[in-house]
Order: sequence, then C-alpha cells, then structure tokens
Amino acid sequence: MILLRDGRLATAFDHASRSYDALVAANPGYHAHLRRSARRLGLPHRGEGLRVLDLGCGTGASTAALAAVLPGARIVGVDASAGMLERAAAKPWTDRVTFLRAPAEALDGAGVRGPFDAVFAAYLLRNVADPDAVLTTVRRLLSPGGRLGVHEYTLGGRRSDRLVWNLVSRGIVQPAAGALGDGELYRHLRRSVLEFDTAGRFAARLRAAGFDAVRALPMPGWQTGITHTFVGRRPRTGSGPGR
Repeated sequence: MILLRDGRLATAFDHASRSYDALVAANPGYHAHLRRSARRLGLPHRGEGLRVLDLGCGTGASTAALAAVLPGARIVGVDASAGMLERAAAKPWTDRVTFLRAPAEALDGAGVRGPFDAVFAAYLLRNVADPDAVLTTVRRLLSPGGRLGVHEYTLGGRRSDRLVWNLVSRGIVQPAAGALGDGELYRHLRRSVLEFDTAGRFAARLRAAGFDAVRALPMPGWQTGITHTFVGRRPRTGSGPGR
C-alpha cells in the first residue's frame, strides 16, 4: 500500500479522532509509556520555568503525560489534524497548556516560535514525508542544550519484533479500527512502522541531524523491541545542522 502523507493523513486522523482515545485506551501501558518517555527527558525541577513543545500532540495523550511529569512547564501542543486538535483542546487543562494547529513540516508559517527548552514528539516522525527536515526544524527551535524526546514505534531489528507488531496490528487493532470506518488509517500506521527506521537507524538519524548525547531506550513488557524512547540534546556550542 502507498503510505498516507500530508493532507491525506491529516484528513484520515480527522475522521479517526472521534474514536482514537477509546482505541488507545485498550492498549495496555499506552499512557504509562508516554509518561515514562516524558520522564526520560530528564528535565529538572518538574519543568518549573521551562517551555516545552509537544509536536504531533494528537488528542492530547502526550500533552497529558508531559503535564503530569512537568507540571511547572509551559506546554505548547501542535498538530496538523483539526479533528484531533479539537478533541485535545476540549479536555480540561491548566493555563500552562495551549494548542496550535500546524503541520510539523511548516511550523514557522503557523507561528510556532522558539526557543524551547525541550521538544517531545510521540508517534510522529515515521508519519512525516521528510523526517530529516522536521528534525532540522526541531533542532533550530531548541535552545542550546535543549532536549529532544521522541516516543516512537521503531522495531529493534529482530524478526520476532516484526512478527509481534504484525500480530497485534492485524489481529487486534485493524479489525477494531475497520469496524469504526478507519481501516485505511490503521493499515497505514501498521505499514509505516515496518517501512521506517529500526531503533539503531533512527538513533543514527538523530546524530546526523546534529543532536548529541543520543540514547535509544526500550519500553518494558510486550513492547520491548517495538516501542522506544529516543533522547538527544542540541549541543551548547559548535557547528552542525541548523546553525
């Protein structure tokens, strides 16, 4: 199948937004894993005085994880899907959380302005047409020493990782999504994982984009080898992409 991109993908997420929260709630550990990745950013003082960009915030699950771990931070949630963003904005938030509609590939034109002390991107980068361009933008939006956290389905590279991913996607997720009329989106999401980087390759991609102190950290349980947190940092000094 041809992967969905740009406007087609945003439209598919618009349609799926009404049932998205219910589907992810059926995924054991989904919200706990997002909080784990938010903690892995390693931001001090519960985020007090810091500014954090939640890039690809969807219906706000990643935003809620950041708000729980970093209650003192100001969080800007950004997403390209109007439907997903409407669901996110309708939830109860403190005045430290704001939302803005913008595709990850065109943040400048939507008024997303740095610097940010951290950028968090959950389930985003495998779904953009040019992840390297997005990473370059993210690096530029970060303050020197600012941190990047990526929470993503990136397979570990073993045959068993692909097998488990396909079994869960085809046996559980896609039938449920198909019954709701969102089969095309979830077929795309399954395929996007198989065609994206392995964990090692994605870590190398982050280093090539100019991030240092890059680490790939697995999730526990059945998602070991399937879901990882990647953390990196914009160097405080020196040359590199985006300078």
